[in-house]
Amino acid sequence: MWMFWIAIIIFLSFIEAATVNLVSIWFIASALLSLILSFFPVSELWQFGAFVVVGVILMITTKPMLQKWITPKKVKTNIDRVIGMQGVVTEEIKKNTIGEVRVDGKRWSAISPQKLEVGDTVIIDEIDGVKLKVHKQKVE
Repeated sequence: MWMFWIAIIIFLSFIEAATVNLVSIWFIASALLSLILSFFPVSELWQFGAFVVVGVILMITTKPMLQKWITPKKVKTNIDRVIGMQGVVTEEIKKNTIGEVRVDGKRWSAISPQKLEVGDTVIIDEIDGVKLKVHKQKVE
């Protein structure tokens, strides 16, 4: 039975190497446990049960922590602060065509799903590369 567990470990290792989503790492560890159990007088049913139960427990308890650890942290820059701010159109923006907006004392290329005239007040929705995505501020 030990050769079966070695084959499972090798197979799952190839699957893990082919993906980047931590798919089978927990079952590799549980297969190692089952491999160790196969050297003792433990039935195949108990070995398989240990493989499944330990793999699921490891996945549930460690996956969120491990993904948090390996996921790169998003570094916020000061530029994010313009999102939600008001700006003024300084160069006409035609529908889905680049124009220019002044926000926080700086001029930005901007795009909008609607036509905007010079002097219109806009709200910054998001930053796409070096362009702002804006929409016209509603007059109250």
